[in-house]
Amino acid sequence: MPQVDTSTWFITITSMIMTLFILFQLKISNYSYPASPESTELKTQKHSTPWEMKWTKIYLPLSLPLR
Repeated sequence: MPQVDTSTWFITITSMIMTLFILFQLKISNYSYPASPESTELKTQKHSTPWEMKWTKIYLPLSLPLR
């Protein structure tokens, strides 16, 4: 059974890892990130849904009339 020549494996694996690293760096560098994530404020929008008032009137126990 012939022996596998492993003399070129190190340079092949090293160059592959370096190439993948460079490719990922180039891909990541194309994205634009905001300067400060804390500075952006999230605006909460009040969605008026038809079942909102029904839910609070019918199923909220504290709003039920006293017996």
